[in-house]
Amino acid sequence: MATAATASATAATRFTLLAGAGLRSRISRLPTAVRFQRPRGLTTTALLKTVDLKPKEQGQPETLDYRVFLVDGGGRKVSPWHDVPLRAGDGAFHFIVEIPKESSAKMEVATDEAFTPIKQDTKKGNLRYYPYNINWNYGLLPQTWEDPTSANSDVEGAFGDNDPVDVVEIGERSANIGDVLKVKPLAALAMIDEGELDWKIVAISLDDPKASLVNDVDDVEKHFPGTLTAIRDWFRDYKIPDGKPANRFGLGNKPASKEYALKVIEETNESWEKLVKRNIPAGELSLA
Repeated sequence: MATAATASATAATRFTLLAGAGLRSRISRLPTAVRFQRPRGLTTTALLKTVDLKPKEQGQPETLDYRVFLVDGGGRKVSPWHDVPLRAGDGAFHFIVEIPKESSAKMEVATDEAFTPIKQDTKKGNLRYYPYNINWNYGLLPQTWEDPTSANSDVEGAFGDNDPVDVVEIGERSANIGDVLKVKPLAALAMIDEGELDWKIVAISLDDPKASLVNDVDDVEKHFPGTLTAIRDWFRDYKIPDGKPANRFGLGNKPASKEYALKVIEETNESWEKLVKRNIPAGELSLA
């Protein structure tokens, strides 16, 4: 664990380098202390067998202390964000399910806790729920990070939301919290949530019966008609019942192609690599 002085010095140096690029206000929002760091000797992703990974519950669902950890074949905890490899081979990627299809509890990876387990989000000490069920499996791409110090010139100069990249998986099966699936990206939606960029990668599980039929954004409209519009509208409107304004979307309010989605994945993977190498201040994010 770095000392407070070392962490402060590192953050200060980074602050100076980035200030000239107009990012002073964003950096100032990031705390300088790293709560957890990856321990030496942790199983590397090259040796991790994703087929052996299983979710392990701790506590009771729909309580504040409920957590879903990911464990390997030996029962050891691993981080779904940091330890599961992004790439699954043959152009596919690993996807961690946080919220199963047709459920409403707002589950998410706890990015500030050791081993980044999945927990139910809270607001003012209360568990959070969507106002209605989400109609697709929802979760994250491991080893990605939307950098809150980096402005995206394609999307109104919006900065990243400080989280892994989100995935909306459109297959027919309802998955479970903590499942690790292999998916292929099909499209990308550039959601802007309270000024922050929050990418939604639309993908399909490789084991879905229609997986071989869809390979790009146009195929989604052909074989899953209306789905892309439904996804956009769902994420645009879900905060309205709570009295908040609708979210917005960049890139002309339209889904981008698979090629663009792959570009987003590559760039956010590079940002994650800089994060875990301590080239960017981690703030309160757990790197374990």
